[in-house]
Amino acid sequence: FQRQGRPGAVEIMVLLQFLDVVILILGILSFGYQALYFIAGFFGKPQKYAAAPQDKHYAVLISARNESQVIGNLIGSLHKQTYPSELVDIWVVADNCTDDTADVCRGLGCRVLERFNQEQVGKGYALKFLFNYMRDRKFSDIYDAYFIFDADNLLDPKYIEEMNNAFQQGYDAVTSYRNSTNLAENWVSAGSALWFIFQSRLLNAGRSILGNNGWIGGTGFMFSKKVMERNAGWKFHLLTEDVEFTMDCILSGDHIGYCSTAVFYDEQPASFKQSWNQRVRWSKGFLQVFRYYGLSMIRWSIRERDLSAMDLTLIICPFMVISLIRFALSILYAALGYVSWESQLANFSTYWVSLVGTVVGFTVLAVFVCILERKKINATNRELVAYCLSFPWFMLSYVPISFVAIFSKSQWKPITHKGTGAAGKEDK
Repeated sequence: FQRQGRPGAVEIMVLLQFLDVVILILGILSFGYQALYFIAGFFGKPQKYAAAPQDKHYAVLISARNESQVIGNLIGSLHKQTYPSELVDIWVVADNCTDDTADVCRGLGCRVLERFNQEQVGKGYALKFLFNYMRDRKFSDIYDAYFIFDADNLLDPKYIEEMNNAFQQGYDAVTSYRNSTNLAENWVSAGSALWFIFQSRLLNAGRSILGNNGWIGGTGFMFSKKVMERNAGWKFHLLTEDVEFTMDCILSGDHIGYCSTAVFYDEQPASFKQSWNQRVRWSKGFLQVFRYYGLSMIRWSIRERDLSAMDLTLIICPFMVISLIRFALSILYAALGYVSWESQLANFSTYWVSLVGTVVGFTVLAVFVCILERKKINATNRELVAYCLSFPWFMLSYVPISFVAIFSKSQWKPITHKGTGAAGKEDK
């Protein structure tokens, strides 16, 4: 290193300015394309699919770990579907359970496998185990497609019927509208729920309106037999296996549809600590996915002129990590005397403007979501006002979460569900 005013200080300034330009470009791209989807989703109408023959045979797959308190609600909502029950089989893998989840599911007519493996832990490994069993015994031959749900999910009665209508339009995978059973529990559950509703109502709807692929998030989706056979069942084991699955579909040329009329509900963490741990895992998983798929997605988007690939690449791009590196380098170089504190403090003043803009932007976003989807949100107006004001701070907690995720050895951990709320209500 060489002190400020000597050879070397100029190079450091150029590096910091380069990072500023990268952050600016990524920020414009990341928020710019989402604004495009926002506008399309706000002014356009999500596609409604015409009624299709109810002749496809579906397998519903559920990975459950100590979920005996809530899984019966999901299975009950599956039994109440308007789609022919003889064409829907429910498979449950009771994964490392120490309660009576397996017995509860057997009593409700499900096909149940029990898995005990403390080394390969997580939903991805449980699904692989289940698919291997089905393929080895030729059960997979009878199914046209597969649904993936979490044990705490609940479904509207017409869920499978609506997803069947979309699937029979020729999609390789279809995702659905994600709502919440406990949005109004507190500001933490509201933060997650409002974000997922925003993704469904505006982002995925916008993608569908513009003819782009949908984004599959965690649960509440289906994929075809062709996709299952190509992947030899299930091969996705990163911390965010849903994101990994989405990237693989894009790179394989699959078409991912979005069905706004198929609504499912899940339970969001109400404890900030639990939400923090969950989002650290997600952030770590995004870094993993970018590491393994980032360059391939960029090449694909350029070669195939695929806006969907660029869209999803920007979602997993470590924008926050680059920003944190820029911040850390500023402090380091200023402390060592290679740049002046005055220059860096002047630069940081723009971040305060960005912070204020972010708070205002997220507040307005939450207000838009609440207005658009008011009939689907089970909360009082007073509660929604409070949650719109708390939403920006929930989202800003991703800043320290992104930093922690860089160094975290996060792994999949089960989340305790209480089974709050009920499907059929006009909420998540």
